Amino acid sequence: MKRAVFLDRDGVVNLPIIRGGKPYPPASVEDLVIPDEVKEGLGLLKKLGLPLLVVTNQPDVARGTQTREAVEAINFGLLRALPLDAIYVCYHDDTDNCDCRKPKPGLIWQGARDWGVDPAKSFLVGDRWRDIAAGQQAACTAIFLDFQYAETQPVPPYYRVSNLLEAARLIEKLILTEE
Repeated sequence: MKRAVFLDRDGVVNLPIIRGGKPYPPASVEDLVIPDEVKEGLGLLKKLGLPLLVVTNQPDVARGTQTREAVEAINFGLLRALPLDAIYVCYHDDTDNCDCRKPKPGLIWQGARDWGVDPAKSFLVGDRWRDIAAGQQAACTAIFLDFQYAETQPVPPYYRVSNLLEAARLIEKLILTEE
């Protein structure tokens, strides 16, 4: 089976809105900012032939502070602007106890089934502990984008990098080392 790269959305493929040292999703497409290093990093990963699958928690929909339509518009904007293959979304909150909300690996497993990839040969890139924990539970190689948020940090093992381009270069190196 082939491998893929699972990516968190806010903080990984687009800039989050930072309030009180914590990241929040953009409220609309107009608030969407994609750093240049993201485009370069995703381009490198596509050259490696890897499916790029976004797995994102969007609990503000369940909390009533964001609409599903706004989330879908942001996702559509990302799919148009970037070489992403699919975006998988959990709209639940913790109290829903679903299998798709990270730190549970349900979205990763769904993407793996849909794309015929082996999570154990794949990578998860995230900027929060929930992302890393979901990747670890799915047996992915976890890569943490450390933006020094004022919140819980992930539990090792994982690789620590400073942006998506650095993560893409690490993935390339890890793949080439295996061959």
